Amino acid sequence: MPSQSHSYEEIRAVVIGLLAKRRGRDYGDQYSGLEESVAEEFQRSGEAVSMRNPLGGAVLSPSDSDLFLEVFWDLFRQGIITLGCDSANPEFPFFRVSRFGRQVLENQDPYFFHDLKSYETVITQNIPGIDATTLLYLKEAMQAFLSGCLLSSSVMLGVAIEDAFEDLLEAVDRNSQMQQLFKPAQKERGILRRFNRFWSTLEQHLDLLNSATREDLDTNFRGILSLLRNFRNESGHPSGRLISREQAYVNLHLFIPCCKKIYELRDDLGSS
Repeated sequence: MPSQSHSYEEIRAVVIGLLAKRRGRDYGDQYSGLEESVAEEFQRSGEAVSMRNPLGGAVLSPSDSDLFLEVFWDLFRQGIITLGCDSANPEFPFFRVSRFGRQVLENQDPYFFHDLKSYETVITQNIPGIDATTLLYLKEAMQAFLSGCLLSSSVMLGVAIEDAFEDLLEAVDRNSQMQQLFKPAQKERGILRRFNRFWSTLEQHLDLLNSATREDLDTNFRGILSLLRNFRNESGHPSGRLISREQAYVNLHLFIPCCKKIYELRDDLGSS
Protein backbone atom coordinates (compact mmCIF):
# COMPACT_ATOMS: atom_id res chain seq x y z
CA MET A 1 0.00 0.00 0.00
CA PRO A 2 1.50 3.38 -0.93
CA SER A 3 2.39 5.76 1.83
CA GLN A 4 0.33 8.89 2.38
CA SER A 5 1.98 12.27 2.70
CA HIS A 6 0.80 14.67 5.37
CA SER A 7 1.01 18.41 5.89
CA TYR A 8 3.11 20.13 8.53
CA GLU A 9 -0.09 20.99 10.43
CA GLU A 10 -1.34 17.39 10.39
CA ILE A 11 1.96 16.07 11.73
CA ARG A 12 2.20 18.79 14.35
CA ALA A 13 -1.36 18.07 15.53
CA VAL A 14 -0.48 14.39 16.07
CA VAL A 15 2.72 15.29 17.92
CA ILE A 16 0.85 17.75 20.15
CA GLY A 17 -1.75 15.08 20.84
CA LEU A 18 0.90 12.55 21.85
CA LEU A 19 2.70 15.02 24.10
CA ALA A 20 -0.56 16.10 25.71
CA LYS A 21 -1.95 12.60 26.28
CA ARG A 22 1.44 11.17 27.27
CA ARG A 23 0.38 7.60 26.53
CA GLY A 24 2.43 6.06 29.31
CA ARG A 25 5.97 6.06 27.91
CA ASP A 26 4.99 5.13 24.37
CA TYR A 27 7.72 7.14 22.66
CA GLY A 28 10.40 6.47 25.29
CA ASP A 29 11.50 10.11 25.62
CA GLN A 30 13.57 9.85 22.44
CA TYR A 31 13.29 11.54 19.08
CA SER A 32 13.07 8.24 17.15
CA GLY A 33 10.43 6.90 19.53
CA LEU A 34 8.24 9.96 19.05
CA GLU A 35 8.61 9.73 15.28
CA GLU A 36 7.56 6.08 15.35
CA SER A 37 4.59 6.93 17.56
CA VAL A 38 3.46 9.52 15.02
CA ALA A 39 3.61 6.90 12.27
CA GLU A 40 1.62 4.50 14.44
CA GLU A 41 -1.02 7.17 15.09
CA PHE A 42 -1.50 7.60 11.35
CA GLN A 43 -1.67 3.83 11.00
CA ARG A 44 -4.31 3.56 13.76
CA SER A 45 -6.50 5.99 11.82
CA GLY A 46 -6.35 3.67 8.82
CA GLU A 47 -3.69 5.55 6.87
CA ALA A 48 -0.81 3.83 5.14
CA VAL A 49 2.80 4.16 6.23
CA SER A 50 5.75 3.56 3.98
CA MET A 51 7.11 0.42 5.65
CA ARG A 52 7.80 -1.20 8.98
CA ASN A 53 11.20 -1.18 10.62
CA PRO A 54 13.05 -4.44 11.49
CA LEU A 55 11.47 -4.43 14.97
CA GLY A 56 7.99 -4.15 13.54
CA GLY A 57 7.40 -0.45 14.20
CA ALA A 58 5.74 1.90 11.73
CA VAL A 59 7.91 4.32 9.74
CA LEU A 60 6.97 7.69 8.28
CA SER A 61 7.48 8.34 4.58
CA PRO A 62 10.63 10.33 3.72
CA SER A 63 8.63 13.54 3.15
CA ASP A 64 6.71 13.10 6.41
CA SER A 65 9.94 12.33 8.25
CA ASP A 66 11.42 15.61 6.99
CA LEU A 67 8.37 17.52 8.21
CA PHE A 68 8.48 15.73 11.56
CA LEU A 69 12.05 16.97 11.96
CA GLU A 70 10.84 20.55 11.43
CA VAL A 71 7.96 20.09 13.89
CA PHE A 72 10.26 18.71 16.59
CA TRP A 73 12.75 21.57 16.42
CA ASP A 74 9.99 24.17 16.14
CA LEU A 75 8.49 22.84 19.37
CA PHE A 76 11.93 23.02 20.96
CA ARG A 77 12.43 26.59 19.77
CA GLN A 78 8.97 27.54 21.06
CA GLY A 79 9.77 26.14 24.50
CA ILE A 80 7.21 23.31 24.46
CA ILE A 81 9.90 20.62 24.71
CA THR A 82 13.44 20.73 26.04
CA LEU A 83 16.38 18.41 25.43
CA GLY A 84 17.32 15.62 27.84
CA CYS A 85 14.99 13.47 29.93
CA ASP A 86 17.00 13.25 33.17
CA SER A 87 20.52 13.81 34.56
CA ALA A 88 21.71 10.52 33.06
CA ASN A 89 20.40 11.43 29.59
CA PRO A 90 20.72 15.22 29.35
CA GLU A 91 21.11 15.61 25.59
CA PHE A 92 19.48 14.91 22.24
CA PRO A 93 18.04 12.47 21.13
CA PHE A 94 16.40 12.43 24.57
CA PHE A 95 13.80 15.11 25.30
CA ARG A 96 10.91 15.93 27.61
CA VAL A 97 7.99 18.34 27.76
CA SER A 98 9.13 21.54 29.49
CA ARG A 99 7.40 23.09 32.48
CA PHE A 100 5.98 25.78 30.23
CA GLY A 101 4.99 23.16 27.66
CA ARG A 102 3.10 21.21 30.30
CA GLN A 103 1.17 24.34 31.26
CA VAL A 104 0.22 24.87 27.63
CA LEU A 105 -0.65 21.24 26.88
CA GLU A 106 -2.67 20.71 30.05
CA ASN A 107 -4.67 23.88 29.55
CA GLN A 108 -8.25 22.67 29.28
CA ASP A 109 -10.07 26.02 29.26
CA PRO A 110 -12.24 27.09 26.29
CA TYR A 111 -9.45 29.28 24.90
CA PHE A 112 -6.90 26.48 24.44
CA PHE A 113 -4.45 26.99 21.57
CA HIS A 114 -0.94 25.83 20.72
CA ASP A 115 -0.11 27.29 17.32
CA LEU A 116 -1.14 30.06 14.92
CA LYS A 117 -3.91 28.08 13.27
CA SER A 118 -5.53 26.96 16.53
CA TYR A 119 -5.23 30.48 17.97
CA GLU A 120 -6.93 32.02 14.95
CA THR A 121 -9.65 29.37 15.18
CA VAL A 122 -10.34 30.19 18.83
CA ILE A 123 -10.43 33.91 18.02
CA THR A 124 -12.85 33.61 15.12
CA GLN A 125 -15.08 31.19 17.02
CA ASN A 126 -15.42 33.59 19.95
CA ILE A 127 -15.44 36.80 17.88
CA PRO A 128 -16.90 35.85 14.48
CA GLY A 129 -16.99 39.42 13.20
CA ILE A 130 -13.49 40.46 14.27
CA ASP A 131 -12.05 43.18 12.06
CA ALA A 132 -9.45 42.03 9.53
CA THR A 133 -6.91 44.64 10.66
CA THR A 134 -7.24 43.64 14.31
CA LEU A 135 -6.82 40.00 13.34
CA LEU A 136 -3.76 40.84 11.26
CA TYR A 137 -1.94 42.38 14.24
CA LEU A 138 -3.17 39.60 16.49
CA LYS A 139 -1.76 36.90 14.23
CA GLU A 140 1.50 38.85 14.06
CA ALA A 141 1.58 38.80 17.89
CA MET A 142 1.08 35.03 17.93
CA GLN A 143 3.71 34.50 15.23
CA ALA A 144 6.20 36.59 17.20
CA PHE A 145 5.44 34.52 20.30
CA LEU A 146 6.05 31.27 18.44
CA SER A 147 9.36 32.68 17.17
CA GLY A 148 10.45 33.61 20.69
CA CYS A 149 10.19 37.38 20.04
CA LEU A 150 8.26 38.09 23.24
CA LEU A 151 8.69 41.87 23.29
CA SER A 152 7.45 42.07 19.71
CA SER A 153 4.51 39.87 20.63
CA SER A 154 3.53 42.26 23.43
CA VAL A 155 3.73 45.28 21.14
CA MET A 156 1.63 43.69 18.40
CA LEU A 157 -0.93 42.47 20.95
CA GLY A 158 -1.21 46.01 22.32
CA VAL A 159 -1.70 47.38 18.81
CA ALA A 160 -4.42 44.78 18.17
CA ILE A 161 -6.39 45.66 21.32
CA GLU A 162 -6.05 49.39 20.64
CA ASP A 163 -7.31 48.86 17.09
CA ALA A 164 -10.34 46.98 18.45
CA PHE A 165 -11.05 49.80 20.91
CA GLU A 166 -10.75 52.48 18.23
CA ASP A 167 -13.21 50.48 16.09
CA LEU A 168 -15.58 50.50 19.09
CA LEU A 169 -15.38 54.30 19.31
CA GLU A 170 -16.08 54.61 15.59
CA ALA A 171 -19.08 52.27 15.85
CA VAL A 172 -20.49 54.31 18.76
CA ASP A 173 -19.92 57.54 16.83
CA ARG A 174 -22.00 56.18 13.94
CA ASN A 175 -24.96 55.68 16.27
CA SER A 176 -26.87 58.98 16.33
CA GLN A 177 -28.40 58.12 19.71
CA MET A 178 -25.00 57.53 21.37
CA GLN A 179 -22.86 59.94 19.40
CA GLN A 180 -23.28 62.99 21.65
CA LEU A 181 -23.04 60.98 24.86
CA PHE A 182 -19.60 59.60 24.01
CA LYS A 183 -18.38 62.55 21.93
CA PRO A 184 -15.98 63.74 24.68
CA ALA A 185 -14.07 60.45 24.39
CA GLN A 186 -13.67 60.96 20.65
CA LYS A 187 -12.24 64.45 21.18
CA GLU A 188 -9.52 63.33 23.59
CA ARG A 189 -5.97 63.14 22.25
CA GLY A 190 -4.19 59.84 22.83
CA ILE A 191 -5.56 56.36 23.33
CA LEU A 192 -5.26 56.43 27.13
CA ARG A 193 -7.23 59.67 27.47
CA ARG A 194 -9.90 58.39 25.09
CA PHE A 195 -10.21 55.15 27.00
CA ASN A 196 -10.43 56.83 30.40
CA ARG A 197 -13.09 59.28 29.20
CA PHE A 198 -15.05 56.49 27.50
CA TRP A 199 -14.95 54.37 30.68
CA SER A 200 -16.02 57.22 32.95
CA THR A 201 -19.02 57.89 30.69
CA LEU A 202 -19.89 54.21 30.40
CA GLU A 203 -19.87 53.74 34.18
CA GLN A 204 -22.63 56.32 34.46
CA HIS A 205 -24.78 54.69 31.79
CA LEU A 206 -24.54 50.95 32.42
CA ASP A 207 -28.29 50.76 31.92
CA LEU A 208 -27.60 51.09 28.19
CA LEU A 209 -26.03 47.63 28.20
CA ASN A 210 -27.72 44.27 28.32
CA SER A 211 -27.01 41.95 31.26
CA ALA A 212 -24.54 39.75 29.36
CA THR A 213 -22.42 42.76 28.41
CA ARG A 214 -22.44 44.11 31.98
CA GLU A 215 -21.20 40.77 33.33
CA ASP A 216 -17.46 40.93 34.17
CA LEU A 217 -17.24 44.26 32.32
CA ASP A 218 -14.76 45.81 34.72
CA THR A 219 -12.44 42.78 34.58
CA ASN A 220 -12.70 41.71 30.96
CA PHE A 221 -12.80 45.20 29.46
CA ARG A 222 -11.19 47.83 31.67
CA GLY A 223 -8.82 45.56 33.59
CA ILE A 224 -7.44 43.45 30.75
CA LEU A 225 -7.26 46.30 28.25
CA SER A 226 -5.22 48.35 30.72
CA LEU A 227 -2.96 45.38 31.42
CA LEU A 228 -2.26 44.71 27.74
CA ARG A 229 -1.60 48.40 27.09
CA ASN A 230 0.89 48.52 29.97
CA PHE A 231 2.78 45.51 28.62
CA ARG A 232 2.71 47.07 25.15
CA ASN A 233 4.15 50.36 26.45
CA GLU A 234 6.85 48.67 28.52
CA SER A 235 7.86 46.45 25.61
CA GLY A 236 7.74 49.24 23.03
CA HIS A 237 10.09 51.57 24.91
CA PRO A 238 13.76 50.94 25.82
CA SER A 239 13.12 50.13 29.48
CA GLY A 240 15.24 46.98 29.48
CA ARG A 241 12.44 45.03 31.16
CA LEU A 242 11.81 41.62 29.66
CA ILE A 243 8.61 39.61 29.56
CA SER A 244 8.53 35.90 30.37
CA ARG A 245 7.22 33.32 27.91
CA GLU A 246 4.54 32.39 30.44
CA GLN A 247 3.32 35.99 30.71
CA ALA A 248 3.35 36.43 26.93
CA TYR A 249 1.20 33.30 26.61
CA VAL A 250 -1.19 34.55 29.31
CA ASN A 251 -1.51 37.89 27.50
CA LEU A 252 -2.45 36.17 24.24
CA HIS A 253 -5.04 34.28 26.24
CA LEU A 254 -6.41 37.41 27.98
CA PHE A 255 -6.88 39.19 24.67
CA ILE A 256 -9.79 36.89 23.81
CA PRO A 257 -12.28 37.77 26.60
CA CYS A 258 -11.26 41.44 26.36
CA CYS A 259 -11.85 41.68 22.62
CA LYS A 260 -15.05 39.66 22.98
CA LYS A 261 -16.31 42.21 25.51
CA ILE A 262 -15.38 45.07 23.15
CA TYR A 263 -17.54 43.51 20.45
CA GLU A 264 -20.40 43.07 22.91
CA LEU A 265 -20.14 46.80 23.63
CA ARG A 266 -20.19 47.47 19.89
CA ASP A 267 -23.41 45.50 19.58
CA ASP A 268 -25.07 47.42 22.44
CA LEU A 269 -23.79 50.93 21.76
CA GLY A 270 -23.01 50.90 18.07
CA SER A 271 -26.32 49.69 16.68
CA SER A 272 -28.66 52.45 15.57
